[in-house]
Amino acid sequence: MTRKIGIIGDGHVGSTVAHYIVANGFTDELVMIDKNEAKVKSDAIDFEEAMPNLDNHTKIYVNQYEELKDADVIISALGKIKLVDTPEGQNNRFIELVHNRDNVKEVSKKIKESGFHGVIIAITNPVDVITSLYQKYTGLDKSQVIGTGTLLDSARMKRAVANKLNIDSRSVSGYNLGEHGNSQFTAWSTVRVFDRPISELVDKYNLDLDQLDDEARKGGFTVFSGKKYTNYGVATAAVRLANIVMSDALTVLPVSNYREEYGIYLSYPAVIGRNGVVKQLDLDLTKDELKKLQNSADFIQNKYQESL
Repeated sequence: MTRKIGIIGDGHVGSTVAHYIVANGFTDELVMIDKNEAKVKSDAIDFEEAMPNLDNHTKIYVNQYEELKDADVIISALGKIKLVDTPEGQNNRFIELVHNRDNVKEVSKKIKESGFHGVIIAITNPVDVITSLYQKYTGLDKSQVIGTGTLLDSARMKRAVANKLNIDSRSVSGYNLGEHGNSQFTAWSTVRVFDRPISELVDKYNLDLDQLDDEARKGGFTVFSGKKYTNYGVATAAVRLANIVMSDALTVLPVSNYREEYGIYLSYPAVIGRNGVVKQLDLDLTKDELKKLQNSADFIQNKYQESL
């Protein structure tokens, strides 16, 4: 069975996603779409010139929306990161909303016309609102449209905790929940290290959970301040999601998915498989965590309504 992925947006993130996919042979066919035709064509040629030195071959299509018809996954990486590097854009992912909202509406129409019936994975910021808009404008089932959400922020939390405890970040489990943005939070009741709840380790290892939570929340802006964009962390999260969908791996991950009880897309663990969200989980959160989640949901909902 032929594997096929579409990438919409060939900027810092989109090109990193494409390189990760091509270099590792994760798909047989790749559709690359960007309004900057010279850039996307050049990247496609560059990848083709890399292939003689790779173990895998990937057939690449450029700016051909019709090729999305039989794609398994579309990864939305469109955006205008330059807007973040302004006084108004400091620590504000919503600075891109007006620009990205209009582009998502335009792109969604073309996706719908192509006959695409796979899974959309949104990276585009503000990702929870943008994921909601993709679902609205494409008309795909809510389970088929997901965002990377706090899959990335949970990884940032794991990095922060692991660095403090001097262990591999893959040895930390747990979730950041809510918005992929300033209202997100680390659900410490879900975090385990050394096979114990992290709450039991606070005194022994002198852990400042508020500081670690803040480090995870601000991780993207820390990276942005140094190079004026972020790409590797979110690209890896998106490609992992795409591979999970294509292999029907049925993996539990904190992604932006539609939660009926909140009436909006936000990050909460769900089982991801071939059809997107296969099953939603219900965590045993503390009262404080539930309050934070509701506040985050309310914030996303308000921003979504403003975007319409």
